[in-house]
Amino acid sequence: MNSSKTVETIIGALVVAVAAAFALMAALSASARQAKVPQGPNLGQPATADQIAGWNISVAPDGTGLPPGKGTAALGSKIYVQRCAICHGLNSEGSSAEELVGGVGSLATPEPTLTVGSYWPYATTLFDYIRRAMPPGAPLSLTADEVYSVCAYLLFLNGIISKDDEMNAKTLAAIHMPNRNGFVRIYRGPHDK
Repeated sequence: MNSSKTVETIIGALVVAVAAAFALMAALSASARQAKVPQGPNLGQPATADQIAGWNISVAPDGTGLPPGKGTAALGSKIYVQRCAICHGLNSEGSSAEELVGGVGSLATPEPTLTVGSYWPYATTLFDYIRRAMPPGAPLSLTADEVYSVCAYLLFLNGIISKDDEMNAKTLAAIHMPNRNGFVRIYRGPHDK
């Protein structure tokens, strides 16, 4: 047998051996994965569709997820005094929690004031945050109308809307916040505009 035929035979045998080794490793890996399927501690029960819907309350920047409802700054001022002022101060100047009004133009200074009016890029985020986290001792306790009203009040105090503007899913999503373009977008998702 000549040497080129021998080399071809050896290479062919090596290719077949490598392919067989890969096939064997894949089969063993699949078998090991099936054998190691975690069973869990068998605690609780699967969440129902209704439970999941109750937790799925995210609001996107474009307003997707905002619930029906409406509110005004006049009603929002009353709710704010009852539910928010204890932490944020009567005039939203801050107390045990952050101030919520002012700071426009301060972001480029050595001591920026981060408020709803100076920092937040979307009014819809304000709704989402208030609904899911405020007041701290009773998150999710405000109705949609109350949240729209508090949003209207804070937007009014920041000079973004007028006192008589009604906030609802359509009007809140249409608000153009002063710092809308102050953030660099890393991901452009389906809700971004």
